[in-house]
Amino acid sequence: MPKMKTKSSAKKRFKVTASGRIKSAQAGKRHGMIKRTTKFIRNARGTTVLSEQDERIVKKYMPYAR
Repeated sequence: MPKMKTKSSAKKRFKVTASGRIKSAQAGKRHGMIKRTTKFIRNARGTTVLSEQDERIVKKYMPYAR
């Protein structure tokens, strides 16, 4: 049985936490910050943990992530 391939885009964007959840950057902060509220920008700092539904999709892309 050949090895499964990891999606390159997924390994660059996501990390797996010690408990097995998927950690990613906050969405919506690439451009257009002038039209965003200060509260949105402040709340979108750092990283976030994906929902369980999105987590299932990303885990398929990274078969060897532990």
